[in-house]
Amino acid sequence: MSHPPHRNAADDTASMEPSTGWHVSHLFYSFDHGRLAALSPRQLAEGMAAFRAALDPGAAGAPRRLQTWIVPGHKADFAVVAMDPSPLAVEAVHQRLVAGPLGTALVPTWSFIGLTEVSEYVPTVAQYGQRLLEEGEMADSPSYKAKVAGYAAREDAMRRARIEPELPPWPNACFYPMNKKREVGENWFLLPFAERSRLMAEHGRTGMTFGGRVTQLITVSVGLDDWEWGVTLWARRPDFLKEIVYTMRFDEASARYAEFGPFYTGYVATPETVLAHCHVGAGAG
Repeated sequence: MSHPPHRNAADDTASMEPSTGWHVSHLFYSFDHGRLAALSPRQLAEGMAAFRAALDPGAAGAPRRLQTWIVPGHKADFAVVAMDPSPLAVEAVHQRLVAGPLGTALVPTWSFIGLTEVSEYVPTVAQYGQRLLEEGEMADSPSYKAKVAGYAAREDAMRRARIEPELPPWPNACFYPMNKKREVGENWFLLPFAERSRLMAEHGRTGMTFGGRVTQLITVSVGLDDWEWGVTLWARRPDFLKEIVYTMRFDEASARYAEFGPFYTGYVATPETVLAHCHVGAGAG
């Protein structure tokens, strides 16, 4: 059975910042070109400058992580991914956009909020060692000792990367929300923790085969948004996104217990490139 982590008195201090982890928002917008056309050349120029400033990761007051995507299709024109310990620093990005001169021409199409976390299924060093024994490793073997030592050496960095993630330098991305099923006979939350852990370990091993090609960020939204988790993937090539999602859907944790929401594809781009791609300011003046 899974138990919540031990809490101390400091955890109960009132704060908008989580005790561990960051707030994360995925924001999606389209441009209303009719309203853009109604702006004067001066308003348009000022609006484009304000747009670039609002989405500048190096600007004063910007959240710890800030990224923009070009979004193909009709769901949105562009997306913003923002992360910070403070929810107000994250939300301020949206407020700066809609309050700027281009605000009347921006149409929010969707959003998703969550928190970074270290999943309860990420094993401790002791749990990792026990898993190796269950898989047939001998406790006194050099292989077992090397694997446990290697895991211990990278455990802290691995956990830190989940709660304070860096944005990878890869141009292709996608985002989708998901739930775990709560249906009769297929209720994830009625499974024993050991079984859920086994299924997620299998799922994780599949994901690791894409190391160096795809990286992911899992955000928890239970109690915060309509779906329970959000999955953000970045890849070296767009076809890697297709391959990892297709491959991992055959894992039992996904094939039997996962429910998926809408998928949003993204191509990482600067705010300037977003404006140019979406023909904002084209022919102005």
